[in-house]
Amino acid sequence: MRRLSRTATRTCICGSADASPCPSRGTERSLNACKPLNLKTELLLNPNFAWGPPGSLSRFAGVPDGSEGLLLAELLAKADAPLLHVSSDDLGMNRLAETVAFFAPNSRIVKFPAWDCLPYDRVPPRAELVAERMATLDALSRETVGAMPDLVLTTVAAILQRVPPRDRITAARIELATGQMLDFAAVVSFLGANGFHRTETVREPGEFASRGDIIDIFPPGNSEPVRIDLFGDEIEGLRSFDPLNQLTIKTIKQLTLLPASEILLDDDTTANFRTAYRARFGAVRGNDPLYEAVSESARHPGMEHWLPLFYAAPETLFDYINGPVILGAASRDAIHERFNQVADYFTARANAPERAEGEAPYNPLPPDALYLSPDEWEGLREARITIEYDGFEAPANGGQTISFGGRRTNDFAEARNRPDTNLFDAVRTRILNEQGAGQAVAIACYSTGSRDRLAQLLKDHDVDKVMPVAGWKCVISAKPDQIPVCVLPIDHGFMLPERTVYSEQDILGDRLVRRRRPIKPSEHLIAEMSSLSLGDIVVHADHGIGRYDGLDTLEIGGAPHDCLRLLYANDDKLFLPVENLDLLSRYGSEEAGVRPDKLGNASWQARRAKVKNRITEMADKLIALAAARELRHAPKMTPPAGLYDEFCARFPFNETDDQNRAIDDTVASLAAGKPMDRLVCGDVGFGKTEVALRAAFVTALSGRQVAVVVPTTLLARQHHWTFMERFKGLPVRIAQLSRLTTAKEAQDIRRGLDDGQIDIVIGTHALLSESIAFKKLGLLVVDEEQHFGVAQKERLKGLGGDVHVLTLTATPIPRTLQLALTGVRELSLIATPPVDRLAVRTFILPYDGVTIREAIMREHFRGGQIFYVCPRVGDIDRLQERLKEQVPEVTVGVAHGQMPARALEDVMTAFYDRKYEVLLCTNIVESGLDVPSANTIIVHRADMFGLSQLYQLRGRVGRSKMRAYAYLTLPNDRILSETARQRLEVMQTLDTLGAGFSLASHDLDIRGAGNLLGEEQSGHIREVGVELYQQMLEDAVAAARANGSRTLPTDEWTPVISIGAPILIPDNYVADLGVRLGLYRRIASLVNPEEIEGFAAELIDRFGPLPNEVENLLEAITIKRLCRDAGVEKLDAGPKGAVVTFRDNDFANPAGLVTLIGEQSGTVKLRPDHKLVYRRDWADENKRSVGVRRFMRNLAAIAADAT
Repeated sequence: MRRLSRTATRTCICGSADASPCPSRGTERSLNACKPLNLKTELLLNPNFAWGPPGSLSRFAGVPDGSEGLLLAELLAKADAPLLHVSSDDLGMNRLAETVAFFAPNSRIVKFPAWDCLPYDRVPPRAELVAERMATLDALSRETVGAMPDLVLTTVAAILQRVPPRDRITAARIELATGQMLDFAAVVSFLGANGFHRTETVREPGEFASRGDIIDIFPPGNSEPVRIDLFGDEIEGLRSFDPLNQLTIKTIKQLTLLPASEILLDDDTTANFRTAYRARFGAVRGNDPLYEAVSESARHPGMEHWLPLFYAAPETLFDYINGPVILGAASRDAIHERFNQVADYFTARANAPERAEGEAPYNPLPPDALYLSPDEWEGLREARITIEYDGFEAPANGGQTISFGGRRTNDFAEARNRPDTNLFDAVRTRILNEQGAGQAVAIACYSTGSRDRLAQLLKDHDVDKVMPVAGWKCVISAKPDQIPVCVLPIDHGFMLPERTVYSEQDILGDRLVRRRRPIKPSEHLIAEMSSLSLGDIVVHADHGIGRYDGLDTLEIGGAPHDCLRLLYANDDKLFLPVENLDLLSRYGSEEAGVRPDKLGNASWQARRAKVKNRITEMADKLIALAAARELRHAPKMTPPAGLYDEFCARFPFNETDDQNRAIDDTVASLAAGKPMDRLVCGDVGFGKTEVALRAAFVTALSGRQVAVVVPTTLLARQHHWTFMERFKGLPVRIAQLSRLTTAKEAQDIRRGLDDGQIDIVIGTHALLSESIAFKKLGLLVVDEEQHFGVAQKERLKGLGGDVHVLTLTATPIPRTLQLALTGVRELSLIATPPVDRLAVRTFILPYDGVTIREAIMREHFRGGQIFYVCPRVGDIDRLQERLKEQVPEVTVGVAHGQMPARALEDVMTAFYDRKYEVLLCTNIVESGLDVPSANTIIVHRADMFGLSQLYQLRGRVGRSKMRAYAYLTLPNDRILSETARQRLEVMQTLDTLGAGFSLASHDLDIRGAGNLLGEEQSGHIREVGVELYQQMLEDAVAAARANGSRTLPTDEWTPVISIGAPILIPDNYVADLGVRLGLYRRIASLVNPEEIEGFAAELIDRFGPLPNEVENLLEAITIKRLCRDAGVEKLDAGPKGAVVTFRDNDFANPAGLVTLIGEQSGTVKLRPDHKLVYRRDWADENKRSVGVRRFMRNLAAIAADAT
């Protein structure tokens, strides 16, 4: 069973966990000094309230938004059976789970969410969501005392849908424990039949992998996956592990395995389906992939929509729980809407036009097969105790009506919008008035950070006795004159008899805060996802550009050795030992037209030397620019205390760590007295504009002017609106200058800039006119610099002078490049998405006209807009005609890159102004456009887009409180290439965008570097590839900083070693080739003994004891590092000794070498060709490896002693 609880750091004196003191008696009281909370005495319900008999209806009036969690907490205190609450949607359910956990932290709460796909869809529900549903069904099917939850939270869509029978859930449960005997084949069969997906690396719920005596599995109901260690048929150990780095977290004693699908596919369910399918739809003729797959006991995408055919008697959630049912007003309305919606979707499917050739048939079940009918719903509900509640005080209308006595608070919108009123003075006045009238006052915030910030702001405005607190116990224990500020995620505050709770949104205005989910660090995912694929273009440091052609096992020194096969010009082959994989780097994304180099030809070395010289020149220029900037002066500007915190508090999101870092660095640069030249990189919606807003605030309040230059009129409008909203009520005058500005307005703006009356101006290239003059320009903000022409960029440089310059770009800049330029160019990278930003539900499906219409109409009915993206301009006319036929109800605008710039901007502006509901376009919307009302994107022929393009496109939606959807459609009659299939699978698994952004930047390295360093450098990147270029740049900058004292670059060579032992990762140890290559890449980059030992421990943890071949591989890496330290270019070892070749026939410490030869004259000898011979008889491979390592460590130590 999953449990909702809040995590915290310390203990409040009332017993709550938090870092803040309890307000009840001061800060120095003991733990038991706070009045204990007795829920029975704190009830706001009628003390005489009692549950009615089954079939009874009780109504609560006066339960405003935000107080539902408190009502449920109090009902829980009166309940002796599990309660079932039905929310209108998943958003409300998740929010309620958090609020009930706040009001009743010891309650056991589980959620039963709805499928996140439409009725009669072709796609399955998300695996993570199904896992949560199955965990809840399992918890409800248990009979033991204490196993049942106290509260089940569900939604209208979930409760109206049929579920598997309870007895099937119980029968499918498997309990495992250490020491238990386990039939390996039976477990694998169970996992396959119960919806688990076999993979090489387990990362998501519902996945499993097996490697020898190890089974990795991520069962429903578990927060982490589990590793099962077997010794023969006995379970030797159970360990939970981190799905990101695959390392053990802790040892556990037992594990419950639950099905990962609501369809348990065995002989009985398969036979049920075949019989029922034919009975309903007649004999199967021709191509029916669903029927064919199930007949072969295989799973088919979307088969869940035929769930009732698999079970003789499917059940409902009411069969699992018989406690009271609780419904809000919105839920009651949503139930009737859902019945109508299901009927409409069924009609659309049943009446769909004849399917196109090659399109799979779709035989929809009638609504009452998969869903409850209205009569069934009423019958089931009326047989139970029902509680209904409403936000209004309503007269009794049958049944028992109880007043909760609450109403919604009046917010502070009027004070926020009046320029002559200070918001926090208004808050203080109202709080004092309410306290004077006997009301206790509390404030609810969305996060710990916003709680602490708001508490400080209130204190700064003389609101006394503000106390950040942990939980509801602390709130109700506060003294009457204290104001507890807590973390309670409600949009609107509420007023109850004797207590008022204001929300953060009541005070500061709309907040766009979502439920926090852990952001997956991208490095672990990318390390394995970016492993080489057949045909990839790669760059060898010594031999140039080639193509990866596979992994071969060759005999080297009489022992098997894994080598990468690389193809060069004329199909020449080069075999690269896996321990030297660090010589290989990715070329980049622009592979079209790239020609392989010729082996043995000098052109690669010449090309590389040329690029190195140019990089060195550029590094010198960058260092010189940085030094010159240090000598110039600019006005020191610091944020005004207090007022700056107020301005920050108006930001309607929680800042990400990257964003906070960018803001802090920018504000520090403004105060440094040197002209700032900072580049802020981050995807659209990641928060770059907020950095500009904070910088503009500091500048304007310091008495200096701000100019914001943008490439398009639409972007100017967006920024102007944002700036006006954020600076509302402040003594700052803001103007907009673009082609939409009238001649008279433009003249007034020029005059205002010249005489200093205008503080902030936002404009297009019109701002670059020679006729514009500023009285006291302090900050120049340039948005999307890459969209300006050369002449415009020169004019921007002229505007700069000694003012501060802040440049914003949506082009991803890789972190490696950021590190390379640290201290040279002021660069801030915002690669972390906002909390749950782009938690976009992504569907990958064959093109289906009914689904496309449903997706568009769903957005149409909720008042949103849709991007419809196709890969080629030539597809637009055909798709436009198809849209007119399929969805005549919506207006469609067309935009593509071949249109004149003015016409394109007009269409984009019209879409932004909501004159079109659908924008049919090519991937010109990939970056730069922020349309919060657009929450659905359909990508036609998704297989024709690159991974980074798909991420960027999906980034256009998901910026509002609405749930966003992305549909990636594929042709029905084509088989996807393996690369396209993997690309789309990655898109579906990475729905939190931390990794997505990094992957996008991984693909866009060339473009990003070009924008940052100039187009000439883009050409150089194409010459040598992305990764090698970045390494060369980092070395050149480091050398320039050290005034050439460091040799350039040190990483250009790698020792070649042969120790006559098998060196490989056997395929029976790590079966998947992609994972093996990812491990080889990591092994080749290991630097020191600690890293090598850590990696060995990880391999043992993930895959079991190390085979000898892997031990040899790690030993070879250790020896290679020692060779490098000793300046040894080549090492050949055999049974009778080793031959050492020094790099350039030179040794760093000749005197030390002579001493070594003298001391070991019988075993060490220097040949006339300057090669060192080490004579030893080694009995076996292990002794040889140990002996070579000791000798090389000795040589490395001698080299290090060179003076």
